[in-house]
Amino acid sequence: MRIEQDLKLGFKDVLFRPKRSTLKSRSQVDLNREFTFKHSGRKWKGVPIIAANMDSVGSFEMAISLAKYGAMVAVHKHYSVEQWADFVSANDASVLNNVMVSAGTSDADFDKLKDILALSDDLMFICIDIANGYSEHLVEYVQRVREAHPNMVISAGNVVTGDMCEELILAGADIVKVGIGPGSVCTTRVKTGVGYPQLSAIIECGDAAHGLGGMIIGDGGCACAGDVAKAFGGGADFVMLGGMLAGHQESGGEIIEKDGETFMKFYGMSSKSAMDKHSGGVANYRAAEGKTVLLPYKGSVENTIQDIQGGVRSTCTYVGAARLKELSKRTTFIRVQEQENNVYGKE
Repeated sequence: MRIEQDLKLGFKDVLFRPKRSTLKSRSQVDLNREFTFKHSGRKWKGVPIIAANMDSVGSFEMAISLAKYGAMVAVHKHYSVEQWADFVSANDASVLNNVMVSAGTSDADFDKLKDILALSDDLMFICIDIANGYSEHLVEYVQRVREAHPNMVISAGNVVTGDMCEELILAGADIVKVGIGPGSVCTTRVKTGVGYPQLSAIIECGDAAHGLGGMIIGDGGCACAGDVAKAFGGGADFVMLGGMLAGHQESGGEIIEKDGETFMKFYGMSSKSAMDKHSGGVANYRAAEGKTVLLPYKGSVENTIQDIQGGVRSTCTYVGAARLKELSKRTTFIRVQEQENNVYGKE
């Protein structure tokens, strides 16, 4: 047993230090990034915010709405090939280029992924997603998928340390998904005692990935637009959001009426709710690692994504970054013990 003594940081532990800026307006900030991916060689341009591949967030409807704002959706893995075919036939490259096809790591998942990708050349992103990215099985599966789909952009995870981030990139991943336990409906840290403060995970994994020409997704832990900006400032190439995009009409969650008010069910994909729905219940050898909550119904996601993007633009103006690409280079974080004045409650 050993203990690492250096402090690890979450989003609540820091604020941006403002700097002189020549920008006169938030409208001058360009949130688009243009990437060329290490293994596939594919190019992509857009706003690198991704709706998480949860079945109450990452829906086809969400993909259509967020594409209008240049953002992406990791579509959850529980749609059938037939449903994918209908979606693909109804949408063009402006939507399909911003969609990630999510997959597990079984042989059935591999075959289903192949069938979905065959539907359109405009599908270019794969999201290989398991809770424990430290499994050697994931490394072998990434190699298998890379061999079968050499021109696809492959994301794989989740991990939180540089060594495993490097291993996945060397195995064929273009992007590594970073985050264990920070999500709003994730209970992994409580059930297992495993995890890593999200900002430090992003900083360390970003450094490792960028050294090899790879990229990372900061997945989880964002509760407000300022946290999204902090993830980008810490070196995330993409930021994945779950709870912030849940509860909307495009989210795909179950709508519930209670005491005259409208709510939407939101749960982690390792929760009892998810496993009851998709896996026939919680297996007797494991524990559920997610919670189920009811969120007030928020209507269209368009106001929310505009608010998030507006917040990140504002961050850029405070530190003098004319483009999102410049934000991490202009970032100085200061350690704090308070974030906001809550005398009248949270917004």
